[in-house]
Amino acid sequence: MKLQLSPRTVIEAFLPFEGEAPLADIYDTANLAGIADQPVRLAIRRLIVAGDITQHGRGRAGTLILTSAGRQRLELDRHNLAFAFAQDAGHAPWDGQWRMIAASVPERERSIRDSIRRILVDAGAVTISTGLYLSPHELLESLPPQAHTYLTMATTANLNYQGTTDPIEIAEALWPAGPIFDAYSAISETLHDLSIDTSVVAPVRQLYLADALERAMRHDPLVPLELRNGTWLPRALRAEWAEQWESEWNASEGAIFRGWWPTDTQNM
Repeated sequence: MKLQLSPRTVIEAFLPFEGEAPLADIYDTANLAGIADQPVRLAIRRLIVAGDITQHGRGRAGTLILTSAGRQRLELDRHNLAFAFAQDAGHAPWDGQWRMIAASVPERERSIRDSIRRILVDAGAVTISTGLYLSPHELLESLPPQAHTYLTMATTANLNYQGTTDPIEIAEALWPAGPIFDAYSAISETLHDLSIDTSVVAPVRQLYLADALERAMRHDPLVPLELRNGTWLPRALRAEWAEQWESEWNASEGAIFRGWWPTDTQNM
């Protein structure tokens, strides 16, 4: 395989929403994928510093446990994944409303302001004026309750953005398709490599697939399909990815990524 695999992907593959992840399993699987112990240790330290996990015990005899913050982050990732496939299946149609969020935070509370901005941008919102964000999605639930007192929100079905009122043209101006298509090349390349290299064992194949999807969706704002022209490439690639994932999941008997992927994508 010519593709690189993030040690973090291996770690998160074993993190259950409840309970402990044995470090021996993490290291063994990383080694199976060609990753040495040291990069895994560094990735674990970064996750600990970020407040996502705690480690109990040392070496291969130790275990990892998700913190509440880490659990919330993974739950958000899982929600976004389910939402993407729900959109693809036509189960989450756009309601035709644009959401505008204005954040007004005193300079002395800069950390709160920066956190709000980061969360909004990560959720796919874009800045259309100083302190004013726009999204076709309801993003209030993405923000912590303590942030709500700093926000002013409005919705409209009639948006004029720099002289443009056509929703599809607005979406392309604010969330251009080109960079999103480029990101999804990670999936097409991985699917191609896995198709020609059958020697890669099932758990490692799952790791490559999960890593590719994460890289592809990292900066995907999941703009509603109603705001895109023609066949939407990410939708087609996610469908190919899901078919391959189900095959690898069955082959590995769900040994990793437990609770991460809904096994029935048709009901998301």
